[in-house]
Amino acid sequence: MDTTDKKLLALLQQDTKKTTKELSVKLNLSVTAVYERIKKLEREGIIDKYVALLNRAKIDKSFVVFCHIKLIQHTKEFLTTFEHQVVKLEEVLECFHVSGDYDYILKICIKDMEAYREFMVTKLTTLQHIGSTHSTFMIGEVKNTTAFTL
Repeated sequence: MDTTDKKLLALLQQDTKKTTKELSVKLNLSVTAVYERIKKLEREGIIDKYVALLNRAKIDKSFVVFCHIKLIQHTKEFLTTFEHQVVKLEEVLECFHVSGDYDYILKICIKDMEAYREFMVTKLTTLQHIGSTHSTFMIGEVKNTTAFTL
């Protein structure tokens, strides 16, 4: 990956709807060269996928919760079972297996506190092997980006 690829990736991370023509002007390359570079980055798996980022407030998902999960045991069976179950929960946007006092941190985006309570009671706490949970609620968003600096 050279400097031009890095510049191209930075531009794509800002706006993937830019045409190859617009990108070619910014990079001082031909349209074909830009197209070929993008295809190479896709083949190599550097570009993983293209998505639309939605405005949480406009889709009633502005209540953000970070839920810390502690399992009752750390056996491979318990970890695997929990992971297979949690990926099925549509309210959970991200799940990380972490070190420290808790085993997992979940990022949950939901309508409001009432909806979160319903989620906890009917879905999350019904998962097997959960020993305890600790929820932290977002007060304000300081930084939220999907772009990597290369």
